[in-house]
Amino acid sequence: MDVSPSRERMIPVGRILSPRGFGGEVRIEVLSDSPGRFAPGGAVFLRGRRLVIGRCSSLSRGRMTLALKGLYDRAQAEDLRGALLTVPEEMVPPLPEGHYYHFQLVDMEVFTADGEHLGRITEVLSTGANDVYLVAREAGELLVPALEDVVVEVDVGARRMVVDLPPGLRD
Repeated sequence: MDVSPSRERMIPVGRILSPRGFGGEVRIEVLSDSPGRFAPGGAVFLRGRRLVIGRCSSLSRGRMTLALKGLYDRAQAEDLRGALLTVPEEMVPPLPEGHYYHFQLVDMEVFTADGEHLGRITEVLSTGANDVYLVAREAGELLVPALEDVVVEVDVGARRMVVDLPPGLRD
């Protein structure tokens, strides 16, 4: 699928860390949870340019090596340090109901069940037990646990979340 990145929201799936070898291969930090995202023959976008994946190494500690068709020497790869590999949002597989990608939640407005605006989600922290939403507000940051009894409603289309905060959490 050749999707034009200019018409779609682009989602980061990897970050180039460094060149690997002399043939244009790059080491990346994997930012995607989708199995097979970097399979040979797949495509990613790099600075608006569609590149096909030639080969990849196995994932180890959140990193892998990719050979991207169109990158052929170390100097090209060196210039890409820190660059993001992206895909159009429509290429991101859907999640089961009630589950959300972090990119869907960041910048979402957060309200109480009474309609009070608490702020905007600026980051999703993965703590191990459950995610925690970092909400920026005028009175400072608020940490909202991503728990069923706290998060009442999530409307991705409206970019709105409704929460029922336990006593003492708001202050």
